[in-house]
Amino acid sequence: MAFSTLDFYSILLLAIGLAMDAFSVATITGVNSKKVTINQASKMSLTFGAFHGFMPILGWFAGSTIVFMISKYDHWVAFLLLVFVGGRMIVDAFRKGGEASDISSLSNLDLLIFSIAVSIDAVAVGLSFYLERIQIFVPALIIGTVTFIFTMLGLKLGTQTGRLLGKWSQVIGGVILIGIGLRIVLTHLVSLY
Repeated sequence: MAFSTLDFYSILLLAIGLAMDAFSVATITGVNSKKVTINQASKMSLTFGAFHGFMPILGWFAGSTIVFMISKYDHWVAFLLLVFVGGRMIVDAFRKGGEASDISSLSNLDLLIFSIAVSIDAVAVGLSFYLERIQIFVPALIIGTVTFIFTMLGLKLGTQTGRLLGKWSQVIGGVILIGIGLRIVLTHLVSLY
């Protein structure tokens, strides 16, 4: 079976589209943090980038077997994960009096949940590349790199914005995460009709 390639600009646009959820979550994380160190930003950016790079490869290798089973409920998984984390942020905001926390309070489990939730769409991209017989490794590298950059930018933007929003930043962040989850589900449901 011969595989083709996709032009760089098409891959870049696809990567930017896939990175938007990671950018949004990173921005919200930055909004909810008093301070983000370069080590903390690197950890989140590398994790998001790695998941975004790995998930298309997983979808590509899974081919038409596993992905069709997963695609029936992947949007619900992303929705539930984001609602869980967003709801917890809102509850924590009222428990702590709405004070911003440090990004270091983001546990490895939180980071894993975020990473899966924001990169699950990339599995379907990998499947579509397989079905179209498009090579996956260079696009996956570009997708991961773009996600890394957008996550860094989101954290920086969020940190600056969080200082302006003060104590309500965590509540706003939780509501936005739940909104992202709703958008994922609604986009899937609308595409069925």
